[in-house]
Amino acid sequence: MSNCTGKCAKYWPPATANAGAKATGELSLIARDDGSLQWTDKGMPLYRFAQDKKPGDLEGTNMNGAWHVAMPE
Repeated sequence: MSNCTGKCAKYWPPATANAGAKATGELSLIARDDGSLQWTDKGMPLYRFAQDKKPGDLEGTNMNGAWHVAMPE
């Protein structure tokens, strides 16, 4: 379940999935309160950080000791 909605989701936009997306490996999908689908990794909802502007930006990493980069294994 995603606990990041409203103002939180403006700063931490959810990693949404297109309709018809399929779970694979440790990536799965959850339904958000608004009915959209969000990707999860090992059951943890995935987000982006609004201030990261280009690929490789990691401004949100470890913010408040709670946000961590998802990395492929």
